[in-house]
Amino acid sequence: MTSFVWLYRNLDRRLPRPTLSSERLTLIVALAFTFFYNGAFWHGATADLDLSAPNGWLTLIGYAVVLTGLQYVVFLLGVARWNVKPLLSVLILIAAAVSYFTSTYGTYFDTTMIDNVAQTDVAEASELMTPGFVLHLVLYGVLPVLLVWRVRVPRQTWKRRLGGRLAYLASTAVVLVAAILLGYSHLSPLMRNHKELRYLVTPGNYLVSSGRVLADSHETGPQQRLPLGEDATRDVHSGKPRLLVIVVGETLRAANWGLDGYQRQTTPHLAKRDLVNYSDVRSCGTSTAVSVPCLFSPWGRDDYDADAIASHQSLLDILQHTGIDVTWIDNQSGCKGVCDGVDSVSIGADAYPRWCDGGRCLDEALVEALRRRLDGQPHDRVIVLHQLGNHGPSYFERYPPAYRHFTPECRDPDLSQCEARTIVNAYDNAALYTDHVLDALIGTLQAQSSYDSSLIYLSDHGESLGEHGLYLHGLPYAIAPDEQTHVPMIWWLSAGFRQALGIDEQCLEADAGAPHSQANLFHTVLGISDVKTRVYRPELDLSRACR
Repeated sequence: MTSFVWLYRNLDRRLPRPTLSSERLTLIVALAFTFFYNGAFWHGATADLDLSAPNGWLTLIGYAVVLTGLQYVVFLLGVARWNVKPLLSVLILIAAAVSYFTSTYGTYFDTTMIDNVAQTDVAEASELMTPGFVLHLVLYGVLPVLLVWRVRVPRQTWKRRLGGRLAYLASTAVVLVAAILLGYSHLSPLMRNHKELRYLVTPGNYLVSSGRVLADSHETGPQQRLPLGEDATRDVHSGKPRLLVIVVGETLRAANWGLDGYQRQTTPHLAKRDLVNYSDVRSCGTSTAVSVPCLFSPWGRDDYDADAIASHQSLLDILQHTGIDVTWIDNQSGCKGVCDGVDSVSIGADAYPRWCDGGRCLDEALVEALRRRLDGQPHDRVIVLHQLGNHGPSYFERYPPAYRHFTPECRDPDLSQCEARTIVNAYDNAALYTDHVLDALIGTLQAQSSYDSSLIYLSDHGESLGEHGLYLHGLPYAIAPDEQTHVPMIWWLSAGFRQALGIDEQCLEADAGAPHSQANLFHTVLGISDVKTRVYRPELDLSRACR
């Protein structure tokens, strides 16, 4: 420690301490953002440019001038001598963190991604704190901040400060307008045809999207959820009570689902089951924060309304209003508001020590949780199980050693340190484990005799594993690849459940290959629960034509 302090003080005496006005210091930082923190933006912006021709380089210079000028003007409106260093330090640290994820994983920081960041729990966040991220944060965050704090910002009279600030703003505006006019023929089609690039401009992407999220939350404010399906009634049925288990999968894509024709058999147990596999299902979003609330709402992707979904009750509330006992059991980062009005529990090491190690629990804890819930007086029930599933980037931590079938596997949360095939191997092992968990859940339902039972599994969204240079998930839906939106779905029905509702399983199978979406879940569950309400749309009920 003494040696470190001596070294720091020695360097502090030797390194120069330049004197710069707040305007010049801000300009230097804005230029640094343009050239050192926007690699993902430049990759996208230059995709269609011919850099072998002089005109291509002129266009590129124009982009740099516009990018620097816009951010510089915005920053200049907020800085002063007393706050320039703290403000620029915060911007640098944000830019360092954001640039790592945009460049390494192809992340786009729109409002949806900001919501995801806000809802990320400690366990999820800790998996992203890889050595690569820490090193990037030190090189692009901590060290530049230390350099900023070495700069002396001189005192000036208010007249000189005002004159200097106006001069910088005016000159920047002139250069910016000139660059836009000269490069309009290239800049306009770029922004028109590739609107998603604005979510790669660092740190403007994070600041603007965060501002929009904060503005929306301020406008709506805390409020009680509006009722949904108040007119709901349910037909009383005779015979055994009915139990529906809904398994919300996590980050499992159809491309690696054995039942959907994947070259590897990642679903060997389910392949032997008598069930219906839906092979063409689209998610509502590309993140849990979007898909899970949408999944349990009457607004699907075609009628997507984030405000309406957030401000209304969910499918679970409707079921509970009609007398069905509803339980949410979570092995993820929460239900995103869906289960606020019903009984909900989280999987933890205290209750399930066998399946938990550290901050995460394996999904077999959900099987044990279901078995425990089957005790007691039988009555009509819906139990939702929210999986840990294939949540990245630590795919290798989503399954026990017995499921290390595809090797070698990536065993590093920093995916940039792994070969592509090892990432896929770890992901497929996690999918193989989900097959085992679902098979065990179905076996549990088959073994009990108190209920006529059924199970629906549907993943919330997919995942990118390096295709097109993208990793993880959360891209804006309009540009999201098929790997992030095409998800697996299965439906298992016991013989008693089929008979009680008069469902023809062959009819279900005949329709299983047609295009479907997560919107089908809401209306199918209402249909098989015999719930009548104005929000029910029979054309989206998968069972309607087969009863």
